[in-house]
Amino acid sequence: MAPTQQNMAAVCYGRDDLRLVPIAMPEPAFNEVVLEVDSCGICGTDVHFLKEGGFGEQKLIRPLVLGHESAGVVRKVGSAVTHLKVGDRVAIEPAAGCRTCDLCKVGKYNICLNGKHCPTKNHDGNCSNFFSHYADCCFKLPDHVTMEEGALLEPLAVGVYAGRRADIRLGSRVVIFGAGPIGLISLVVAKAMGATRTVVLDLARAGVRLEAAKKLGATAVIPIGEQDSEDELVKRIQEALGGPADRALECTGSEPGMRTSIRATRNAGIVCLVGLGNEEVRLPMVDAISREVQIITVMRYNHDYPAALEIVSSGYVDVKPLVSHHFGLKDVNEAFRVAAAGEGLKVMVHLTPRDSNNPKKFVN
Repeated sequence: MAPTQQNMAAVCYGRDDLRLVPIAMPEPAFNEVVLEVDSCGICGTDVHFLKEGGFGEQKLIRPLVLGHESAGVVRKVGSAVTHLKVGDRVAIEPAAGCRTCDLCKVGKYNICLNGKHCPTKNHDGNCSNFFSHYADCCFKLPDHVTMEEGALLEPLAVGVYAGRRADIRLGSRVVIFGAGPIGLISLVVAKAMGATRTVVLDLARAGVRLEAAKKLGATAVIPIGEQDSEDELVKRIQEALGGPADRALECTGSEPGMRTSIRATRNAGIVCLVGLGNEEVRLPMVDAISREVQIITVMRYNHDYPAALEIVSSGYVDVKPLVSHHFGLKDVNEAFRVAAAGEGLKVMVHLTPRDSNNPKKFVN
């Protein structure tokens, strides 16, 4: 890493104010590595920061580097790092706990209050040329896994965690609300975990995404019209599944999605809330309680990167079709516009020339 290189970053200064600016060049702590970021996908949480100034308790309080779905190449290693070396290609798990609090000690580092999660209001993301991170949160990519696939491990890990929390198993009937990147990844993971019937719902205008769900193997897709009632949607879901859903994955964060997911799920089934939406919602809780429908939540992932890497590297799932748009860093504002408008599936920002860090056999 030449000392004269600039470290350009996509920095959010406020609502709809995204700037490409130089930031300080990082140096690794004893347990860190400095990474040259190759690919960075745009996530819904990044869009929340840019369009709404944050989400939940994570409000924008200072200029913030966005991005966290990334893969890069190790350029410097800290003094105590032994499992990585300069030149290694890695996927970056951006959620890291403080390592000392009670939550971290019981393995719930993903909701640690003092951790180095990025981006949050206190920690920058990694849509920048160079980024320092804990070495044990960097997962070496096999030679046959591309940098884009490495970046996609982050949303894939979300899907793996949601699938584990929802206890999807062989023969499960699963309904998924939302055909965005997380919804589609949740579909892929649900099928990998043994779901035999899957239904994906999204707004009728999201036709491209629903078509993608079909191609990824959904048993059925249901376009939601403006006049469709909850009763009608529940009926259509259960007809497509051959009965009530065993598991529901709500990936939109919308009140209608949450309400319908509860009502479409069988007695003693599980509804897993994955998406972030309105801070307060009205839910049919008496119905859920009387039928013992479990409502659970997920935040990020929890020791799920190894599994995500394994199912990609083994060829068990193919995440490459999820990337619909590619942009260079200089066009990051257009990349965020496309992502915010929902014009495609996963939008990927390339901070180095595309394929420059992939083995030659992947280069077009």
